[in-house]
Amino acid sequence: MSDIVDNSDAVHEAAGGRSLLYRRAVFAAVVAATMIGLLWLLAAALSVGGIDAADIALLIMFAVTLPWTVIGFWNATIGLAIMRFCRDPIATVTPAVTRVRGDEPIVASTAILLCIRNEPPARVVRNLTPMIEGLVASGYGDRFHLYVLSDTSDHEIAAGEEAAFLALRDLWRGRLAITYRRRLVNEGYKAGNLRDFCLRWGASHELALTLDADSFIPAEAALRLVRVMQASPEIGILQGLVVGAPSTSAFARIFQFGMRLGMRSYTIGSAWWQGDCGPHWGHNSVLRMAPFIAHCHIPPLPEGGVLGGHILSHDQLEAVLMRRAGYEVHALPEESLGWEENPPTLLEFIRRDLRWCQGNMQYLNFVALPGLKPVSRYQLVFALLMFLGSPAWIGLLVLGTAAVALAETPAAFIRPDLGLVLLVVILIMWFAPKIATVIDVLSRPDLRRAFGGTRRFLASVVAETVFFLLLSPIMWFGHTVFLGGLMLGRAIGWIGQSRDDHAVPWSLAWRRLWPQTAVGVGCIAVLAATVPSAIPYALLIAAGLALAVPFAVLTANPALGRLAVRVGLGRLPEETAPSVALRELGLPALQIAGPDRDPPGPESTQCSKA
Repeated sequence: MSDIVDNSDAVHEAAGGRSLLYRRAVFAAVVAATMIGLLWLLAAALSVGGIDAADIALLIMFAVTLPWTVIGFWNATIGLAIMRFCRDPIATVTPAVTRVRGDEPIVASTAILLCIRNEPPARVVRNLTPMIEGLVASGYGDRFHLYVLSDTSDHEIAAGEEAAFLALRDLWRGRLAITYRRRLVNEGYKAGNLRDFCLRWGASHELALTLDADSFIPAEAALRLVRVMQASPEIGILQGLVVGAPSTSAFARIFQFGMRLGMRSYTIGSAWWQGDCGPHWGHNSVLRMAPFIAHCHIPPLPEGGVLGGHILSHDQLEAVLMRRAGYEVHALPEESLGWEENPPTLLEFIRRDLRWCQGNMQYLNFVALPGLKPVSRYQLVFALLMFLGSPAWIGLLVLGTAAVALAETPAAFIRPDLGLVLLVVILIMWFAPKIATVIDVLSRPDLRRAFGGTRRFLASVVAETVFFLLLSPIMWFGHTVFLGGLMLGRAIGWIGQSRDDHAVPWSLAWRRLWPQTAVGVGCIAVLAATVPSAIPYALLIAAGLALAVPFAVLTANPALGRLAVRVGLGRLPEETAPSVALRELGLPALQIAGPDRDPPGPESTQCSKA
C-alpha cells in the first residue's frame, strides 16, 4: 500500500483546467455569434437602397464598439445566473477561498505598499489608522510592515509628509513596523516607485498588499487576502474588488452607485471564464513578491513618439507577465475588501481618465509579446478597445446625423423596424451589468434595506441611468480628441488629482467643454432643420455633449451633493450600516446620512457581504 501514489490533486487540477477551457470556448462562441448577429442586423437595417460607402463606414465603427458592449452583456448575464443560483457565488468563481476558514495564523511576512504623490498627509494617515489598529489588535501586527513610498515633488507637502509618517512610525513602534521613503525624482512613475521598493526591500517579504493614496482597506480584509494567498502558492496576484467610499460629491456619489450596480455581476461573470487570467487594478491587491520581482518588471519603452518611455498603466501588464511566469491571477469579487475615493467632479474625472487612456495605448507594444496566454492577449486588446471604441461612438453620431440629414427620408437611410430593434438590444446590453444587480437587489429584502429601501434604490437607479447617458458621450468625445492629440505628439504625463469636493465655475466648464457642446448642439440643430423626428434617437449621444457644461457645474455643486446624501440618492450599504472601521474615518457622508439612517441590524450588517 505504501507504493500507491495519491494523485487526486493532479486529477482535480486537470479537470478544473478542462472545465475552464470549456467555459472560455462557450463564452467566445456566444460573444462571436452575438457580434455577428448585431452586425447583420445593422447591415439589414442599412440595406435600404443598397450598401454604400457611408453604410460600410457605419458598420466598421459599430463593429469597433461591439466588444465592450457584447462582452459586458454576457459577463453580466453569467454573473447574474451565478449570484442567483449558486449557493456560494464567490467560491464558484474563485475556489481558492474555500481553503481558508478565517482563523488561520498569519505566517507570511507581508509588506503594505502605499504609493503617494503630493497627497495631504493627514488624509492618508486617516485612511491608514483603522487598518493598523485592526492588524495590531489581531495579534499579527509583527507580520506586517508598512512602507510609505513617496514621490512627492511639492516641498511643503513633503515636509508635512515626513513629520506625519515619522510620528506614525513612533506611535506604532514595536507593534507594526513603518518605513517612510521619499524619492527626489519619480522616475518610472508609480511602476518605478514599486520597482525601487522591490530592489531595496522586496526580498525581505513573501507578500505585498498594495494601496493607492485614496485606498482604505479594513484589517479584516487585509487578513483575508493574505490568508487566501498563504493557502494558494500557485496564485501570484489576488485582486480584491474595489468599491467607492461614501462621498458628499454629487458626481462621485452617482458614479460610484453605478459602479456598485455594475461591478459585482460583471466581475463575477468575467471571473467565471477568465479564471486564472484575472485582472490587476494596481491597488487593493496582494502580490507574491518573488515572482513579481523576477518577472513583472516593465522596462521603459524605446524613446520616440508619445507612447515611448515609462509605462503609465502598469497594472494589467503586471497581471499578464505574472501569468506568463506560470502563476495564477485571480479576482476576489467581494464588496467588503476595500474602498477608494472617486474624483469629485467631471473635470477631475476626465483628467484621470485621459492618463489611463495614454497608458492603455502603450499596451500596443505588448500585445505580441512572446509567451503570453491567449486570455492575457485578450485583456490587453480589450483594454485598448476601452478607449478606441470612443471615436467610433462619436463617428456614429456625426456620420449618422449627416446620413439621415442628406437622405430623402429617414426610411430611405435605415429601416425603422430593424433600426428600433437594434437600438433596444444595444440599450439592454449597455445597461446589462446594472440591470443584473438591480434584479438581484430587488429580489433580496436585506439588500433593498441596505440601499435605503426600494423607493430610494429605484430613484437612485433612475438618476444613475440619466447620469450614465449624459456622462458617456462626454468621455467618448474627450477620448477622441485626446487620441487625436496623441497622433500629433501631444502627451499628458502623470498628473495629480484633487480629491476634495469643490465647485466648478461656469467659465471653467465652458473653457474645457465647449467642443463637446458645439458638436452636440450642432448635430441636434442639423436634425432639427432636416429630420426632427430623428432627434430623440440622436439624443442618446448628443444630449450628453450638448449639456456637458451644466452637467459639469451641477454635479460639482457642494450643496447638491449634501442634499443627495440627506435624501439618500445614491445611497450605498456602507451608509445604511457602516462598519466600525468606516465610522473611524469620520467621513462627512456618514455624518450627514447618520440621522436618517436605519439602525444596523443583523440583516443590514450582513448585506454588504451578500
